[in-house]
Amino acid sequence: MNEWLVTAAVLLLSLVPCGVVCARAAPIDRLVALELAVVVDVVILLVLAQGFRRDIYFDVALVLAFLSFAGALVFIRFVERWV
Repeated sequence: MNEWLVTAAVLLLSLVPCGVVCARAAPIDRLVALELAVVVDVVILLVLAQGFRRDIYFDVALVLAFLSFAGALVFIRFVERWV
């Protein structure tokens, strides 16, 4: 196990507070936590790609970064009725 995989495991633990906020907060705070979780996920995928020395995994992180913006727009559209 190299230092990249250890870093990915530590970053994975940082998703727990984001999940708690997504489960219990107001809708706007949920959106912020969701976006933060996506940023952390992208970083985790980039670290894993470096740790496994697979260039193709960088594409997965790139696709997730692009799709997270669309997902946030859908989330905003869904909750705008209550905000």
